[in-house]
Amino acid sequence: MLPEVKHSKGILWLARLGEVLCVYVILCGNLLVFFEVSFFSFYPSEILPYMKVLFIGGTGVISSASSELAIEKGYDLYHLNRGQSAVRPISGVKHIYGDIRKSSEVVNVLKEYSFDVVVDWIAFTPEHIQTDIELFRGRVGQFVFISSASAYQTPPQTLPITEKTPLDNPYWQYSRNKIACERCLEKAHADFDFPYTIVRPSHTYDKTLLPFHGGYTVLSRILEEKPVILHGDGSSIWTLTHNSDFARGFVGLLGNENAVGEAFHITGNELITWQQIYESIAAAAGKKLNPVYVPSQVIAAYDSEWGASLLGDKTHSMIFDNSKINRLVPEFECRVPFAQGASEMVGWYSSNPDYDTVDPSFDALIERIIKEYNS
Repeated sequence: MLPEVKHSKGILWLARLGEVLCVYVILCGNLLVFFEVSFFSFYPSEILPYMKVLFIGGTGVISSASSELAIEKGYDLYHLNRGQSAVRPISGVKHIYGDIRKSSEVVNVLKEYSFDVVVDWIAFTPEHIQTDIELFRGRVGQFVFISSASAYQTPPQTLPITEKTPLDNPYWQYSRNKIACERCLEKAHADFDFPYTIVRPSHTYDKTLLPFHGGYTVLSRILEEKPVILHGDGSSIWTLTHNSDFARGFVGLLGNENAVGEAFHITGNELITWQQIYESIAAAAGKKLNPVYVPSQVIAAYDSEWGASLLGDKTHSMIFDNSKINRLVPEFECRVPFAQGASEMVGWYSSNPDYDTVDPSFDALIERIIKEYNS
C-alpha cells in the first residue's frame, strides 16, 4: 500500500520511508510515476516537498542567504541574473543568464522554463513589476515581491509596526516606488488573480554590509579613531536583521498557499540604538568610538541622498511586531545578535583588504560637516 502524500498540481513530492526513497509525480490528482531509490542509511519517515523556484537576482545580501537555505531544504533553485557577482558564491544553484531589464531577451531565455515560485529581488519601480506580471501571468503559482519596511508610515504614529500600518513615506523616493509596486500587484490580484506575496525586509545585513551610510569609509575612521557622525543624538531605536535569520522566515513562505495575497515583514527582534550600533562596531575592532552628533536635517542639507535615507528611515525609531510571520512560519527565529554580526563585519573586512576602499569625497564631506557644525 502506498503512503498517503499531500500533493498539488504539477508538484513532485518525495517520501523517505526507511531505507527507500519513494518518488511520486502528481498531476491533477493522478499518480503518474512511482519508483524507488535505495539509500545506504536509515532516514526517519518524512515528506519532502519539491519546488522549482526562480530568484531574479539571487546574489545580494538577503537573497544569497535565502538561496543557501532553499538549496539546503532541497528546492530546485534557479538564479536569473547577468552572472557578474562573485562576492557571495552559492553552491547548488542553477544559473540562467539574462538581464531582467531587457524584457524581450528574458522572454526568449525563459520560454523553455516553468516555475512553482518566482521571487524578484531587484524590482524597484512599477515598471519593473509590470514586466514581471507580463512575464509570469498564468505561469507561476506564487510570485514574491521584495518590498521594504521603509514603505511604512514615516514617522510612525504608533509602535510597534504591523502589516496593517499604513504605507506612507513622504521623505524617500525609494520607499514611494516600493509602495507603487505593491499597488500594481494588488491591482493585478484583483483583476486576474495574480498570485503575489509581498515581503518587507527592514535593515538586513551580512558580514559584507556595514550598517551606516558610507560603508568602509566610516569603518576606516573608526579604525583610526577619527570622529564619526551619528545622526540626531544616537538614541533612536533601530532594528537590524542578520540575513540568515531573515532567510529562515522567508523560505518558509515559498510555496505556502496561505501567503498568497498577503504581505509580511521579516525583521530581527533585538532593539538597539544607533549609538549602540556604532559602539558594537568599534568594540569588535577594539577601538574607541568618537561620535559627533549632527541633526538629520543638517546632514540632509549637505547630502540629499544621505539625508533621504535618514529622514525617510533611520532617524525614526522603528519597532516591528513579527506575529504574522511567526504564525505562518513557526520555525522563524532570530539567532544572531548584532554584537556577533559586528564581529563578522570587522573580521571580513580585515580578511578582505581588496574591499577596504575609502571614498575620499565622502571622507572629506564628513570632515566638512563636523568642522562647520561645530564652528
